[in-house]
Amino acid sequence: MAAGEALVGALRPGDVVLLTGPLGAGKTTFAKGVAKGLGVRERVTSPTFTMVREHHCSNDLGIETLHHCDVYRVESLDEVVDLAIGELVEESAVALVEWGELAASVFGRDVLTIDFVVGGDEGRDLVVDGALAAKRVDDLDHWADR
Repeated sequence: MAAGEALVGALRPGDVVLLTGPLGAGKTTFAKGVAKGLGVRERVTSPTFTMVREHHCSNDLGIETLHHCDVYRVESLDEVVDLAIGELVEESAVALVEWGELAASVFGRDVLTIDFVVGGDEGRDLVVDGALAAKRVDDLDHWADR
């Protein structure tokens, strides 16, 4: 949760963040941390069955809306396209997409991908990739130092 909250410093309005990794790796907990960092006041839960939950944010970053998405239950890429997640993310919003590997081709490379790797001691390594990672190296280095 702390890692998600700290990531907020590297986010900008319009960003799409794909969260990947196995079941139980911590994607939803991470999303709760991001929500907390963005000033979301309501309870954040997994959007597995609704697929997209919208949360109002209160912060000084210009991010007014967090779209928390979960594409675990989609059966085809067409279903991901139908969710129109890319259209939801406007100039004042950010999207977190759990099971993002299923949606990666919809967004192209202009995303931030965070892969949750479960270690043998139940720890987690977060592997960051994507075009946004290359553009925000300094912000992500600061995040990693936390």
